[in-house]
Amino acid sequence: MQRAVSMVAHLGLRLQALPSALGRPLSCAQTKILGCDRVKLMESLVVGDIAELRPNQGTLSLFTNEAGGILDDLIVTSTSEGYLYVVSNAGCWDKDLALMQGKVRELQNMGSDVSLEVVDNGLLALQGPTAAQVLQAGVADDLRKLPFMTSAVMEVFGVSGCRVTRCGYTGEDGVEISVPAAGAVHLATALLENPEVKLAGLAARDSLRLEAGLCLYGSDIDEHTTPVEGSLSWTLGKRRRTAMDFPGASVILPQLKGKVQRRRVGLMCEGAPMRAHSPILNMEGTMIGTVTSGCPSPCLKKNVAMGYVPCEYSRPGTPLLVEVRRKQQMAVVSKMPFVTTNYYTLK
Repeated sequence: MQRAVSMVAHLGLRLQALPSALGRPLSCAQTKILGCDRVKLMESLVVGDIAELRPNQGTLSLFTNEAGGILDDLIVTSTSEGYLYVVSNAGCWDKDLALMQGKVRELQNMGSDVSLEVVDNGLLALQGPTAAQVLQAGVADDLRKLPFMTSAVMEVFGVSGCRVTRCGYTGEDGVEISVPAAGAVHLATALLENPEVKLAGLAARDSLRLEAGLCLYGSDIDEHTTPVEGSLSWTLGKRRRTAMDFPGASVILPQLKGKVQRRRVGLMCEGAPMRAHSPILNMEGTMIGTVTSGCPSPCLKKNVAMGYVPCEYSRPGTPLLVEVRRKQQMAVVSKMPFVTTNYYTLK
């Protein structure tokens, strides 16, 4: 029954708008980095080019350690209000906050102008092809002028001080709304008054992000995975590559030239669905890797998964075997995203 409900929510989102979760259930933490040296602080911790962001533009980036491992993935937005708005995983909140606070203290002791403020807001995701149309009824701003990975502060259905960001973790058009805690229930209730809007849980979000080829921290990437191994080289800013000034650069950058042992790949198969920890084997039956995420794709009517294999097996179209319920079945390395994404860009 629970699986059926999740599948209805999944397919519903591909066709219409629905909010996925409110506040802590969305599993995100929010932070402001303030001061003249805010970019200096953030670039000392992440791999992205934060300095090049335009006002109210955001980017997905990665906290890395000196060994090149990924400590967390996060979105950093350079706001027109003069601070960096950071959204990271609530599951990594303790270590992320300690990491940022430690760097704040270090830079402050060197005379830098930087500080950190925890944002105690709820976070509501409204996702799907008609998400912007639904939200437009409650805002004065023209959402047609808000493309993917940009944001603006506005009043939303009578709740002032909301930051609306054109993003989400489903592969569809949509927004994430940072809403003051006191107005979160009111805003969710207002959205749900639209008959097109339905609640969706994390099970639907998980299958949607997997179809879109998006990583889940702790499953598909972790402290033992580098950005290159995780097929996230695109997060490495061009200027940052040249400067080699981010944590783990001495390990990560040589991997861009092919010196990497394994890569995250997409897998597709029929039969029983692949799940996390399912062994991946070559055609001779030797175990070469492990599935990190997997589920049936409601849209494709096939099973999709991610996992890690040696580089020589990472080319799309490569036939492999996966072991599911102690039985081997055919799988093929597939390009990601499995389902074409529909992010909104200005025409």
